[in-house]
Amino acid sequence: MKRDIDNLMERRGIDVAIVEGVIKGNATMFYMVNGAQISHATVIKKRGEEPVLICGTMEREEAAASGLKTVDSSKYDYMKLLKEADGDRLKAQVAYYTKIFEEFGVKGKVAFYGEVNMSAWWVFLNALQKAMPDIEITGEFAENLFVRARATKEPYEIDRIREMGRRTCEVVQHVVDFIKSHRVEGETFMKADGTPLLLADCKAEIRMALSARNIIEEVGTIFALGRDAGIPHSRGKESDVMMTGKTLVFDIFPQEAGGGYFFDMTRTFVFGEASPEILEAYAQLSEIHDKVTASLKMGEKAGVYQTMVCDAMEANGHETPRTNPQVTDGYVHSLGHGIGLNVHESPRLWDGPGNTDVLEPGHVFTVEPGIYYPSKGWGMRIEDVYYVHEDGTIENLTNFPRDLVVEL
Repeated sequence: MKRDIDNLMERRGIDVAIVEGVIKGNATMFYMVNGAQISHATVIKKRGEEPVLICGTMEREEAAASGLKTVDSSKYDYMKLLKEADGDRLKAQVAYYTKIFEEFGVKGKVAFYGEVNMSAWWVFLNALQKAMPDIEITGEFAENLFVRARATKEPYEIDRIREMGRRTCEVVQHVVDFIKSHRVEGETFMKADGTPLLLADCKAEIRMALSARNIIEEVGTIFALGRDAGIPHSRGKESDVMMTGKTLVFDIFPQEAGGGYFFDMTRTFVFGEASPEILEAYAQLSEIHDKVTASLKMGEKAGVYQTMVCDAMEANGHETPRTNPQVTDGYVHSLGHGIGLNVHESPRLWDGPGNTDVLEPGHVFTVEPGIYYPSKGWGMRIEDVYYVHEDGTIENLTNFPRDLVVEL
C-alpha cells in the first residue's frame, strides 16, 4: 500500500524515488498520480515527504486531479536549455534534471522507476551521474519498492477490482448467450445468413460487450476451441467454426479504460454434450480447485499451493512441471498470480526457487489450475480471483458459475 512506500524506501536504502514516463502502460506512474489522465510526467518522492508531480502547462488541470502538489515543467525552460546545449538533447536533459534536483534538494541514493526507453535512459542516467557526483543513482532488479507496495491493495482499489469483476462476468454471460442464440446444424453453430458462426464473430461480440461496459482488451482475449484450448495461451484461430462437443477456454482479462485496474477470469465451456473423458477430467479439475481454495490462508507461503496442485495432478495421472519441465500434456503452468494495475504481479503462486511471497492482507490473486491435452484435442482451465481481507478471511471476487456443459 502507499503508506508502506517510506518504510520500503528506508529498508532498501533509497533516499529519493523518481517515477518517469507516460501514464499509458506505466503502472507505477498511474499508481503515483492516482490515475490522473496526463500524457507524460515526472514524480519526485523524497523519503518522508509527499510526492511532487511535474508536468506540462497544457495538462495542469488533469494534473491537479491527482491530488498531488504539482509543478509546471515550463519553469525549467527546456527549450532554453536545449538552445544553450546547441541542440544536444542529452546535455539539455541532464541540465533539466539538474535544475529540478537542485530545487528540490535531491541528495543521496536516487532510484528511477517507470516505463521508459531503456537504451536512451541508460545513456541519460550515466550522463546525469557524471554531472551530479553528489548523488548516487541506484536501482532495483527484481521486485522494486513500488511493485511491492502495489501488491497489497487499499479499499478503494478493491472496490474498483470488484467492479471490474462484475462487468467482466457480465461480458462472459453475454457471449455465452450470444453463442446459444444461434441455431445448430449437426455440430455447427449457424448464423442467420446460413454461414457458420466463427470464432471471429464471437471475438467481435466480446469487443463490443467490453466497450459497452467501458473496459478494454489491453491484450487479446483467450478464446480457444478444441485442440487450441489445450495450449494455455492460444488466442484461438478466428477462422475456426464454433462447434458443439468441444472444449472452449474463455480467459478474459480486461482493464479499466484509461489504463487502470485489471480483472482476470477463465471458464471452460462445452456447448451441447461433453465426452466422458472430458467430464472426468473436469471433475478432477474442479475438485483440485476446490481443495486449493478451501486451504487458502493468510500468512501461508504462496508456493505451497502450487505444490498442492502438482501433488493432486500427479495422483490423477497427469504430468506436471515438477515431473517434466517441458510438459505439454497435463498440468503445464504455475497456479496463479497477483492482479492489479498489471495483469500479472505479486504474489506468485508457484514453488520456484527464490519465491518468498506470503499471502498478506490486501493481496488480490488468481487461482487457475488447468488440464491440457492438445494431443487429444481438448484443454480446460478454471480461474477465479481472490482477495485477502484484513481479518484474514478470503473472498472470491468472481461471481460466475463453473458449469462445464452449456445445454442447448
